[in-house]
Order: sequence, then C-alpha cells, then structure tokens
Amino acid sequence: MVFIWLSIYFLAISVAVALISLPAHRTHIAELARALTKRTPTLASSKLPYGQGSRPTRPSFAGNVTVLQKNPLLLAAAFVLVAAPPAVVSVIRGPAIFTFDDVAQSQDRQIEALLRGEHLIPPPALPPEAFTTREVELIRPDIAGANRSWEQLSPEFTRRLLTVFKVMREQHGYEMTLIEGYRSPERQAALALQGSQVTRASANMSYHQYGLAGDCAFVRDGRVVISERDPWAMHGYELYGALAETYGLTWGGRWSFRDLGHVELPRSGVLGSPRT
Repeated sequence: MVFIWLSIYFLAISVAVALISLPAHRTHIAELARALTKRTPTLASSKLPYGQGSRPTRPSFAGNVTVLQKNPLLLAAAFVLVAAPPAVVSVIRGPAIFTFDDVAQSQDRQIEALLRGEHLIPPPALPPEAFTTREVELIRPDIAGANRSWEQLSPEFTRRLLTVFKVMREQHGYEMTLIEGYRSPERQAALALQGSQVTRASANMSYHQYGLAGDCAFVRDGRVVISERDPWAMHGYELYGALAETYGLTWGGRWSFRDLGHVELPRSGVLGSPRT
C-alpha cells in the first residue's frame, strides 16, 4: 500500500513539473486529456494542433530549453515543487524516533507475554582486567570504564537479552557477556566527539541512555572475544543477531554501520526525552 501511494505521489509530481517546466507541451497534454475525456476514437489525428499531416509535430527539446531560458521563474517553481515536500517533512519531523505498526506492536506484546514468567539470572561478572586485553582495546579502547550493571537496564530489555544469552549457551555453546549497558548522556556525547566510526548518536539519542540497549561479546577460556575476524566469533555474531531478532530486538549487524555486538529494544517517543 505504501508503494502504491508513493507511486501515485511521484506520478502527480512528475506531471505537475512537466506542466510547469515544459510549457510547450501544455497544449498537447491538454488536448490529449480532452480527447480521453470525450472518448475520441484516435488521438493521433490530423486535427491535433501540432501539425497538419497524419503525424503530429511534437514540441522539440530545444524549444523547451529556449522557453526555460526566457522564463527562469518556471524552472525555479518546478524545483520548489519537487523539493518542498521532503524539506518540510525533514524540518518538522524532529528527532528520529522508531515507530511501530499494529502488526509489529502485536508481535512485540506476544513476545513480552511469553517472557514475562522467565526469571533469568545475569552471568557472573568478569574481572575488570578481562576488558583491558589487547584484543578488546584495539576494537573498543573506551570500554574498560563502561557501565555493565544489569540493574540499570530496563527489565523488559533484560528479559529478552538474557533469554538470548541462555539460548546461545544451551543450544550453541557460546558464553556471552555484557560489555556495556546503560550509558550516560555525558559518555554518549564524549563518544560522539570521537567520530562516526565510534557512534552516530548524540546525547539522549541512543537507547543506551534509557537502559534499552546493550553491547555484548563472547567469552572463551575466560577471555573476552570481540573481533569479527575470529571465525568462531563471527559465526557467534550471526547466531546472536538472528536470536535477538527472534525475541523482538534490533541487531546492529543489520545497519550500514555494522555494530555486531549491539542490540536494542526500540520504543516510540523515547529518544530525545528525559530519562524517567
């Protein structure tokens, strides 16, 4: 349905732009419309105004260019007609906020209902030095002082993420750990200053600030394994991402800026608002 409405919108815009920017075609288009309305048997007759023979003479491209050169306001009007709608939407829409249709909301409620009875316990906390190894610091040099408290995460998000951890451990043999959960607006702003290769979200525009996101990695032989260059870890990320999506989470591995360890629980009207 969305595709149909978009097609109609662009068709209408194209016709309007043609009528404004190609004035030499206006009479021809009007005659065609009139002929269709009157159910004229043939449109390509000698009675059309563009020529006296059996084949009508159509306005030339050079003729349209000449008209536009003499009437720059027509070209400006056509440009405004095309650019105005997306510009208005961009200005008034405010912060980018995830929204959900009725089907997505229904599925989300079903998942939450299934998990409500689960009382899972977070995995034992790893010692701080586990997050300061060379491998971890090369990929996430800012992670040593990150917040890894499960208590500061949303209970709804926690249930889903711990269920993913449980399935990863019991069905696939991967132990997982939370490397960062809640993130303060100050820390988010500091990370944003490091560039888009670290984060593209400014303060209060990441679900980390609302306890609805977590960055996770794998544990092997007591060590945090985070590098996607490790085939074992890369396979784990693929399993982890698919499971996260099964339980209604958004996986950062689907983004153009891939964040394989990141999962979040989008909620409408959250981003940009004060945390309660």
